[in-house]
Amino acid sequence: MSILVNIHKSHRIFTEGQTVAAVEGRTVGDCLNDLVRQFPDIRRVLYTQSGELVRNIDIYVNQKSAYPDEVRQPVSDGDEIHLNLLLMGG
Repeated sequence: MSILVNIHKSHRIFTEGQTVAAVEGRTVGDCLNDLVRQFPDIRRVLYTQSGELVRNIDIYVNQKSAYPDEVRQPVSDGDEIHLNLLLMGG
């Protein structure tokens, strides 16, 4: 089963410039774990030190928001995950 993860432009430095990565998994969380397996340095921009998804990442599966339980969202062969950054600040 192959899922495509579209990498946000600011995170491509962690994926050797790749805009899209093919990953395996049954959930978004599985797919992100496979992405981290392929590109270990991306972990620090996706997860907190305690292992939670960082708050400024917005995840879409097939152009639909995966919020609120992004990592538990099921995926199927041929799905696409988009990693978007939320603007934060005050």
